[in-house]
Amino acid sequence: MATAAPLSPLQLLSAYGIKILLMAILQGILIIFRPDISTWEDGIIPVELSKIRDTYDFIIIGGGSAGSVLANRLSENENWQILLLEAGTNQPPLADVPLTFALYQNTPIDWQYRTEPSGNYCLALRHHQSAWPRGKVLGGSSVLNAMLYVRANREDYDNWERMGNPGWSYNDVLPYFMKSQDNRIPKLNPNYHSSGGYLTVENFKYTLPITSHILRAGQDLGYQEVDVNGAQQTGFTYTPGTLRDGLRCSTAKAFLQPAAGRSNLHISVHSVVQKILIDEISKTAYGVEFKAGPLTYVVKARREVILSAGAIKSPQLLSVSGVGPKQHLEQLGIRVIHNLPGVGENLQDHVGVGGMVIVVDRPPEGPVKGLLSALPILPSLTSASSAFTFTIQELSLKALVDFIVKRDGILYSSTYAAMLSFINTKYENPARDYPDIEVIWASGSEASDVGVSASAFNVAPDVYNSMFKDLLLQNTFEALPLLMRPRSRGYVRLRSKDPSTDPIIVPNYFEDPHDLEVLIEGAKFVSRIINTPTMKNLNARLNPNKMPGCEHYDYSTDNYWRCHARHYSATNFHPSCTCKMGPASDKMAVVDHRLRVHGIKNLRVVDTSIMPHITSGNTNAPTIMIAEKASDMIKQDWGYHPSPKKETSDKGIIGGLLNNLI
Repeated sequence: MATAAPLSPLQLLSAYGIKILLMAILQGILIIFRPDISTWEDGIIPVELSKIRDTYDFIIIGGGSAGSVLANRLSENENWQILLLEAGTNQPPLADVPLTFALYQNTPIDWQYRTEPSGNYCLALRHHQSAWPRGKVLGGSSVLNAMLYVRANREDYDNWERMGNPGWSYNDVLPYFMKSQDNRIPKLNPNYHSSGGYLTVENFKYTLPITSHILRAGQDLGYQEVDVNGAQQTGFTYTPGTLRDGLRCSTAKAFLQPAAGRSNLHISVHSVVQKILIDEISKTAYGVEFKAGPLTYVVKARREVILSAGAIKSPQLLSVSGVGPKQHLEQLGIRVIHNLPGVGENLQDHVGVGGMVIVVDRPPEGPVKGLLSALPILPSLTSASSAFTFTIQELSLKALVDFIVKRDGILYSSTYAAMLSFINTKYENPARDYPDIEVIWASGSEASDVGVSASAFNVAPDVYNSMFKDLLLQNTFEALPLLMRPRSRGYVRLRSKDPSTDPIIVPNYFEDPHDLEVLIEGAKFVSRIINTPTMKNLNARLNPNKMPGCEHYDYSTDNYWRCHARHYSATNFHPSCTCKMGPASDKMAVVDHRLRVHGIKNLRVVDTSIMPHITSGNTNAPTIMIAEKASDMIKQDWGYHPSPKKETSDKGIIGGLLNNLI
């Protein structure tokens, strides 16, 4: 098949301009007709720079998934003064609409990171680089992500504790998941779920019909529908999301908005931290230096500086502040305050086999529905709910009216993650509930969204045209098998001592060949799903267009999927583990089990970077849990013990213990 030439810079600029224009128009419509979307954040009023104090009790760097939680919980003590510094701005209203989540990637509220080019993976991506979007906005990546609420597996946290981190077992962290949660999914076990927390969790309000067929295909293979955040992870589930009334519930909405009116909490946006100030003699963090516009500010911390800038920015800021691998810092001319070899090391991510598009035939309609659909006037009257899978045709004026007037329809859906499944491959004990593959099932595909999702993954234009362009208006859905527990380790290192320069990001996908072998078993599982009776009734078949560079292999062979995975190495946007938690005896540990930086007083890291091993599932819910637990540890360490509050709702056996949490 002939391939198209890559887009020129002018063409790319034009495409980007059209995207921004359409987003602005849609956002303007929503501001007028859906004021509930555009006004919730009115209470989050940033502090004027002239009113920022010289000193606060706590300075939090980063207002994302972790920093928003910390700002809320620490400001509960009205005697503490809290400053939250965020490099970005407020969440744009359109980000509340679930279907639009990928649109904000590669925009000003995204740090727009790219991995280093590789000749071993990402071969089908532009310049052999993976796009790693990270939120540059209040709410952080919880504003850009696909809203999946997945806590991961019990064994993950028990392993953290076994690695020398007391207090991080599953039984220790479960109450903190529950403390945040306002569960609105019916019939879930109250031993694992609670209501009344800040973070609302729902199923997506709208799902396309293909989703139920995916569930039945899983049942054909013996998998049950389960609560993946409950007693058993192995199985299939309709996707639980961080959603409120069908709309995105970012951590800005969940945690910052209720706390923003507190007089002891200052939130400063467009505030880019340059370095953490550390006394070289006492090795004590005492403040931060940040830029806002052309001016540089210095603010001091009476108690602690808390770094919550994420798995890329947190190790970068530690390093430019003189805390990191000695040899690396000296090479860049950075004065070393404390040698911590593990800063930026141990990078892990969930890599997947991208581009697994499945073509289906729509099942026959009943006689009445078929007759009605033949009437010429009907297409202008029917809702987008008549779709079987998502195609670009569903983004109609009718869909917008459904969203605004009926508060229903396709804009409330997640076409990227309509269904989840967790499975054991042959490399994991089948008797153990510890899946090594997650499959995200989309109710549409890269072929059906005109390349929006392909752009998010940084797919090269010629690859997109070769694989997907001719499937645009066909009924398709997609599977993304993901490796849960990679053995490969990457790193984040400074490119320059200038904190405004993006760091070097090397994920090292497939450095350990075992990772690739497990992942291709995930791809073969998708092939098994396609061959179930349920899918055969839809005449399901893999995209007939093979990955360029892999055409000489047959779909049925492991070699094809090895080749495909090396070409379309799809991140699931879960960078983590770069400021590893562990005991002082672990030379690669950056923080201890209370998240205090080894060797530096009054400095903690609280975000996804502290994970010693990546969790077996999406990382946003664990990050929020980490911040909830850290908030209590900080309160304990500084002698703040609020009185227990009366339980106001039935939160189950473990939920009832929440009253006893500090």
